[in-house]
Amino acid sequence: MSEPLVILGGTFDPVHFGHLRPALEVAQALAVDRLHMVPAPSPPHRAEPGAPAAHRVAMLERALAGQDSLVLDTRELEREGPSYTVDTLAGIREGEPERPVALVVGEDSFASLTQWHDWQRLPELAHLVVMTRPGAPRVLDAALERLSTRNRARDPAELRSRPAGLVLTVPVTALDISASRIRAMIGRGEDPRWLLPESVLDYIRENGLYGHDLRE
Repeated sequence: MSEPLVILGGTFDPVHFGHLRPALEVAQALAVDRLHMVPAPSPPHRAEPGAPAAHRVAMLERALAGQDSLVLDTRELEREGPSYTVDTLAGIREGEPERPVALVVGEDSFASLTQWHDWQRLPELAHLVVMTRPGAPRVLDAALERLSTRNRARDPAELRSRPAGLVLTVPVTALDISASRIRAMIGRGEDPRWLLPESVLDYIRENGLYGHDLRE
């Protein structure tokens, strides 16, 4: 089998080190050349992003400059209608029916997977790579517990043996950073320096994003 196509979705509103460092660690753990970061236009299950898609893409471009492991993938922004992950994976599968595909999610997202649109199809379309952090494990409902137990991958190399269906956990560095906290800090006129790349903070300043003008 070829190298898995690995995707990590999110609003990235704004992108920060809590997104970037775990993504890099997953790419290294899976031994893939690239991990695709896929910004969502307007997730059906969340409030509208604080910054328009064009700004979030521009911030990602700045954050990812100068390295090759994490790449911007705008496929969801190029599709009309609600941004459902199952549709993204189905589109990938249509183009590459035999290639291994891996969807990267955090522990919280995995624990709520049964609330996702058409969630039962996800393991049919992709492997699930769950980023875990130190601390008490998440309590899963019965369906997810069965999925995790029956389909558990013993190591990352197994993801290359079939196109989809396995569940792999990957420990990542625990960084207690959230985009909502960063937006709130900016809104209060506080400096979010060192929670996100300086290039992204510069872009926020230059464009007066998130309700407060940080421009000097």
